[in-house]
Amino acid sequence: MIVSNLLWLIIGIGLGLVGARFLQQKPLRRTFPQSGEKPLPPAPQPEAHANQTQATALAYQMATEMSQFKAGLLARTSHELRSPLNGLIGMHQLILSDLCDSPEEEREFLTQANESALNMVRLLDELIEISRLEHGTSKLKLEAISLAELLTEIQTATHMQAANRRLKLIIQPPEPDIWVQADYLRLRQVLLFLVDSAIAQLTEGGVQLSCQADPGTQQVYIWIDDPRSPDLWQEPAQLSQADAPVAKADLSEGMRLITSQILLHLMGGDLQPTVLPTTQRPTFQQRLQCTLPLASEVQPLTLGQPQL
Repeated sequence: MIVSNLLWLIIGIGLGLVGARFLQQKPLRRTFPQSGEKPLPPAPQPEAHANQTQATALAYQMATEMSQFKAGLLARTSHELRSPLNGLIGMHQLILSDLCDSPEEEREFLTQANESALNMVRLLDELIEISRLEHGTSKLKLEAISLAELLTEIQTATHMQAANRRLKLIIQPPEPDIWVQADYLRLRQVLLFLVDSAIAQLTEGGVQLSCQADPGTQQVYIWIDDPRSPDLWQEPAQLSQADAPVAKADLSEGMRLITSQILLHLMGGDLQPTVLPTTQRPTFQQRLQCTLPLASEVQPLTLGQPQL
């Protein structure tokens, strides 16, 4: 037993001596750059890393909300049509139940029912047109549009609404040589909606529209900043409610956001919520980013008189 333990002790000492000699002969790894080599980049600061992590988390949250927002398109469409349809049925039920006090009141109910039917037809026409554009049955007229001239029109059309509500409307003019490839009428419709809806929902503060061209990606970015909560992309109404206003001649804001994104996609662009720069956050809470392709060949179009 003693001989066996002594043998294992000798073997252990031998292995230790061999390992020590091997480590002495192994060259140490350089930790400093030699002459002519570029030094290693400095490690990221903890504060910058935290800001990047926060921005990534916010972008992921916004993308998730946008995906859920678009998933309810069928339910939203049904909800849009329910309001005028309920009005139409309600007026007819009053007449069929002999609840009218006079022929004049009966005629008034018939007039309201007719207005509800016309509203529903207008909503259907608009949704059908968007569907035709999306499936290629109808075509957009894509052409080069001066972004500076278009934004001047947007400011002219919206500045009185902002002034009446005592809100600041800041539309920063882009460079005059920035032209985008888009359908003039549809792009004007999208930008007017985005600015109008922000102004209509605000009671204080203001709306800022700015843009920037990126020659590297051949894209133009249009940003709409306002103090509303980023929860704008969440479901704005309970789709199960049946007591919505009867006389509703326009799409709701939720459907407008979806149709605006579809139109920009068809023009080769996009509409997404994005992360605000830290310098803007004390004033604004959310940023909507419209992306459009730069026009490759500029053929001037006189705005306000689109070609047929």
